[in-house]
Amino acid sequence: MGKEYHAKSFRSGNSVAIRMPAALGIEPGAEWVVIEQADGLVLRPKQAARRTIDVSGFAGKAPWLKPLPPELREFEERPSTIAARLADDKAA
Repeated sequence: MGKEYHAKSFRSGNSVAIRMPAALGIEPGAEWVVIEQADGLVLRPKQAARRTIDVSGFAGKAPWLKPLPPELREFEERPSTIAARLADDKAA
């Protein structure tokens, strides 16, 4: 088994905190998962969230790209449902 350390609990606001020994090398601000078991508590580092790609800034990154003209598009344009409703209202 690993080395044994002693820690002390204290009140921090409305919570109880445990001061971890510096010898453990825990970085400040680290997040942990606390699991309550019959014989005590188990602390595990919280897994990092899956990384995602923020595509919101990509729009201006390739100014040479232009939209395809209508004749080169591979799909047929469909009339919008709003235009169809307006035509029905005018016919009535």
